[in-house]
Amino acid sequence: MTLERKIARAFALDDETWLRHANPGSVALRNTVLPILVIAFWSRLWLGWYAVIPVALAILWTWYNPRILLAPASLDHWASKAVMGERVWLNRDVVPVPVHHRTVPDILSGVSGIGILFVFWGVFAFDLWPTLSGMALVYCGKLWFLDRMAWLWEDMKNATEEYQSWRIR
Repeated sequence: MTLERKIARAFALDDETWLRHANPGSVALRNTVLPILVIAFWSRLWLGWYAVIPVALAILWTWYNPRILLAPASLDHWASKAVMGERVWLNRDVVPVPVHHRTVPDILSGVSGIGILFVFWGVFAFDLWPTLSGMALVYCGKLWFLDRMAWLWEDMKNATEEYQSWRIR
């Protein structure tokens, strides 16, 4: 089982939730998660232990975000393709992806991972520059990753009956 599939299970992403998350608005709103989490954790400076409230709300937003919008009318939007490609990517241990899609997503995930280390340090130390630099790395890596996932979806959307069933009729 891939790490991504374990994360999807933790977020309880079923077929309907995946389709809702494929709404371009959901993808756009997903970009609010990291800044909201950073501000929530920074609130410990002002709120002390009461910061658990904004942190809990930020975590709740992270879970609730893919569920709030309706499924899109079609999957023809870049963001929709990216989400469906992520779904294909997390299933790569069952249905292998083409060779030209195997390396770059891991590199881009690594870029985002390095960025998140800077974010953690910046949030821990209340230092703006590592936080912002880390967030820039996270977003560069993640958005480029999503672009690769849109490409992967285009290459794989007809690969199996299961993938074909994910499409909106």
